[in-house]
Amino acid sequence: MENETSEDFKVEGHDPGVPEAYSQFMRRGWGTSELDAQPHPIAGPAASRRAALAEQFPGERLVLPAGTFKVRANDTEYRFRPDTAHTYYCGNQASDAVLVIEDGHSVLYARPSSGRDSDEFFRDRMYGELWVGRRPSLEEMAHSLGLEVRHIDDLGSALESGGKTRVHRGVAPQVEALIGSDESRDRELAEVVSTARLIKDEWELAELQEACDTTTLGFEDVVRDWANAIRYGERWAEGTFFRRARAMGNDIGYDSIVGGGAHATTLHWIENTGSIDPGALVLMDMGAEGHNLYTADVTRTIPVDGTYTSRQRDVYDLVYAAQQAGIEAVRPGVPFLAAHDAAMSVLAHGLGDMGLLPCSAEESLDPSSRLYARWTLHGTSHMLGMDVHDCANTSIEVYPRGDLAEGMVLTVEPGLYFQADDLLVPEELRGLGVRIEDDIVVTADGYRNLSAALPRTANDVEAWMGRLLP
Repeated sequence: MENETSEDFKVEGHDPGVPEAYSQFMRRGWGTSELDAQPHPIAGPAASRRAALAEQFPGERLVLPAGTFKVRANDTEYRFRPDTAHTYYCGNQASDAVLVIEDGHSVLYARPSSGRDSDEFFRDRMYGELWVGRRPSLEEMAHSLGLEVRHIDDLGSALESGGKTRVHRGVAPQVEALIGSDESRDRELAEVVSTARLIKDEWELAELQEACDTTTLGFEDVVRDWANAIRYGERWAEGTFFRRARAMGNDIGYDSIVGGGAHATTLHWIENTGSIDPGALVLMDMGAEGHNLYTADVTRTIPVDGTYTSRQRDVYDLVYAAQQAGIEAVRPGVPFLAAHDAAMSVLAHGLGDMGLLPCSAEESLDPSSRLYARWTLHGTSHMLGMDVHDCANTSIEVYPRGDLAEGMVLTVEPGLYFQADDLLVPEELRGLGVRIEDDIVVTADGYRNLSAALPRTANDVEAWMGRLLP
């Protein structure tokens, strides 16, 4: 007779039955193992971050979940990636954990490794050790992260007591259900934890530099294997970069954009199903995410043949001039939008010189007009960090309407996009898209380009490809 238990395992209908004899046999004869749970480099900074967060909400309970697995299809899940705010404040990257900060004390409620006193470790497809690998124990987590860790099953009782509670919403509905709803209060928490990430410390900047360095290697991998990219198309370039991101980091920071030819004019072209054809340009917007979840975000637009045509170079040089103007506008104390305004001024005047604007460049730059934006479409910058679009819940008065400060990291990424069916541009421009993007840290006296190892000028791109192409 099969062993029928009330244990809530994730099993499938096609899994074989588990007779009682088999269940009991599987629970015996196992040795013990320990993970090498070294102290996490973020443990100290995270403790300071939690203390600063608690000071902003005195006498309140703050709940920051990591989240859980998301279904990809039927009985398969995406690889887990924790919520950014959760990891920023404790360093944990395991699923189903919840950080609770209350009265200056922090507790991480987590799901530990499977015990051998139940069938979970050999039956559960989502958490069982024999299915998905060893999860750290509560003691290992506590040692690594430097804070108290309790079993996730204790979370409910911990949240039962009264008092004002805020939760970082949109991450774990099952946790939100334990607390109840106060959307206004929770929005304030989301704003505070987002704003806290605006200024990066030296450790964070080193993480971002490492992500940019890995990204540089990924771009080089793509060009070194250019013959296969031409043979198999955009997907090959995407996959080649992904291999580097996974080998040297955690993952890609976002779905890679590889736009050959007219696909370069689709801003978020992530299908990557097109061809890479001789004579065309390829726009590649890709970024590696490091092991501690800080991501790069870099774009280069390169010629398939290794050399820009005269028309391609004209457009590329205009975008480069706009990007350079945007980068040079970055320094402490200037508006966040200074880089955007500088880059758009260059592009608008360039479009005017090309005879594309129905008015003067200055008239097109008027906020009540913005006619130039038909061919630029997007903003020039966004904050960058653990999220590719970092600090997204910050008050708009702080970002994007506020000023830059030392330690902020932002992209500078102007582009020109002439759609294939745009009858207002000359035929030779239709289907041509160019974007150049770099990751810029605001320093005490200006800026530093974290992704400077990748060439940007047309001449340097051509020389770079010439060195790498087989």
